[in-house]
Amino acid sequence: MKYSKQKIWNRALSAAGVLTAALLFVFFYGSGTGKTLYGWVAALVCTELFVLVGLRFVPAWTDQWFCPKPVLPPDEGREPPFLMAKIFVSLLLAEGVTLLLVFWLRTLLGDAESFWADLSFWTNLDSRHYLDIAREGYLSEGEWGRVVQLVFLPGYPVLIGLVDKVVGNTLISGLLVSHLSFAGAGCVIYRLLRLDHSRKTALRALKYLVLLPGAFFFAAPMSESLFLLLCAACIYCARTGRWVLGCFFGGYAAFTRSPGLSLLVVLLLEALALLRREKDAKRFLRRCAGLLLVPAGFGVYCLINWKVSGNAFQFMVYQRDHWHQQMGWFFNTAAYQLENAVVSGPHSPELWGLWIPNLAALFGGLLLMIGAARKMRPSYTAWFLAYYTAAMGATWLLSAPRYLIGLLPVPLAAALAADRESRDLALTILCLVLSPLYLCAFVLRWNVW
Repeated sequence: MKYSKQKIWNRALSAAGVLTAALLFVFFYGSGTGKTLYGWVAALVCTELFVLVGLRFVPAWTDQWFCPKPVLPPDEGREPPFLMAKIFVSLLLAEGVTLLLVFWLRTLLGDAESFWADLSFWTNLDSRHYLDIAREGYLSEGEWGRVVQLVFLPGYPVLIGLVDKVVGNTLISGLLVSHLSFAGAGCVIYRLLRLDHSRKTALRALKYLVLLPGAFFFAAPMSESLFLLLCAACIYCARTGRWVLGCFFGGYAAFTRSPGLSLLVVLLLEALALLRREKDAKRFLRRCAGLLLVPAGFGVYCLINWKVSGNAFQFMVYQRDHWHQQMGWFFNTAAYQLENAVVSGPHSPELWGLWIPNLAALFGGLLLMIGAARKMRPSYTAWFLAYYTAAMGATWLLSAPRYLIGLLPVPLAAALAADRESRDLALTILCLVLSPLYLCAFVLRWNVW
């Protein structure tokens, strides 16, 4: 009987999802946005791929709900000795290698004098905003370029400021926070993935975390590494019985980057899975109360906005007026990204450094998830869908690869999709080709953000 109910729910949820996507797309089409044929094709394909991920999520989630059995990884005995230390050191070395590669490339171009002096090159990104905030905080008046830095959340510069009290150099402090956070994130991610997957799969996911195009952003003095660590710690603590601590990490993630609010999705689904197994409504309600810590982290940021500018949502004003950034639909993003790529000349830096990488991330992330969604914990797929909807829906998206590499389900999806030796080899070679090319585009400053 329960299996027939599951089929009914599968069909109902799938139909509701498809209908919702279709209505949104029709509304977008009827809004007179003036898209070209290229744009409409890109928008339609992106929508269809997104729906396919959702259709693969539905049966995985109903399996978990109607057949609530713990999913255990293969029994592989004790972990190899010092494995966590090896992961930590390996990822720390990977960050150091990234710095050296950038210095070497800039030396070949004749742009670098010494390694230490050339570290300032990393401030070409949004990192300079974080470093300014770490040094001086937010400004309510003064130079416009400093005032609009209110859009950058404080979680990362707060830690830089603490480390800088010892180091005395904000750039070095930012690099230390990023590199140590990335190495720590690798250890937590491994522990988290071992709750569901084999040792080989968990290590393969870490490999793709390092190899995916854009992974060099983890080495930059930016919030990506810290955000990755906080998200992994949030989910790991929640899944291992430390719910409040996990929600606290989720709150700090939302205090670090606004997409941290998407953790509410994965935490809510995990709470529902526990309710189904334990059948304890009181514990479920307590867990739901703990979820309030996540928006509370973002609420603290809004309070800072109010204290600095008198408007709790002033960051939205600056994003709109200074960066032309507002919330939109991810399929509209696919449309204008392809349109911009088409009109760009073949020798345009924007084509190779901005539009093509963004399109590759937009479509590549969905393709990876389609291949892995049935093998992945359903809450992680739902997390991807929520995060993708918000982050890729920006009306002037410049950083799609950077936004997606910081989303844990993406490297996990790569590991699950490459579950055969031949696939793993092919995907590894592809990453080894594309990642250095994207790094070169970054060094050449071809609008890689």
